[in-house]
Amino acid sequence: MEDLEQLGTIQLRRVVVGEFATNVYLLTDPTVRRQVLIDPGAEPDAVLALVASGMPRATLDTVVVTHRHHDHTGALAQVVAATHAQVVAGYDDADAITAATGVTVHRALRHGDQLVIGSVTADVVALRGHTPGSITVAVPEQRPDRPVRTHLFVGDSLFPGGPGMTTAAQHFDQLYTDLVVRVFGVYPDETTVRPGHGLATTLGDERPHLREWRQRGW
Repeated sequence: MEDLEQLGTIQLRRVVVGEFATNVYLLTDPTVRRQVLIDPGAEPDAVLALVASGMPRATLDTVVVTHRHHDHTGALAQVVAATHAQVVAGYDDADAITAATGVTVHRALRHGDQLVIGSVTADVVALRGHTPGSITVAVPEQRPDRPVRTHLFVGDSLFPGGPGMTTAAQHFDQLYTDLVVRVFGVYPDETTVRPGHGLATTLGDERPHLREWRQRGW
């Protein structure tokens, strides 16, 4: 089922698809009729219906793939064929995504790059470990009545309760370090975390558990 939130000028819609209940996010800027889709994981008809629900005659500019796993790319080829959107992904996952899906990654993103979402500019945060090229998109919510709040679309790098799955100790070490330095060390507690599966959380809810995650190693 699709749901809708207002993030300042950006409208956020979400639908859950596939056997792994992957979150697919659509970011729409109605002021310029532009859209960005994040992680078309499965059920292309449902994903395309989500795109169509964003705004009549709005253009889907970009499809962001947060990482290479199939449950985040399963509908990618069909969505791109239908919309002709450009595909972006993390630099170290881009080739694997192209090989698995047959879809060209038009822009391979590195840590510190930026991504235009309508009239809003989002930052790209590389969080290595779940996959080598996992990325987060940090979208600012700008409202006149309060300070800017950031929404992190993290793929499978962070969930309520801890980091995403890793397959070796060194991968966990890398992901944990990136989360501490690039996420918890940069963004305040009110920052919203929107994972690739399940419900959202905030950095404030998760921050007290950082030492616990380090000690348990997952």
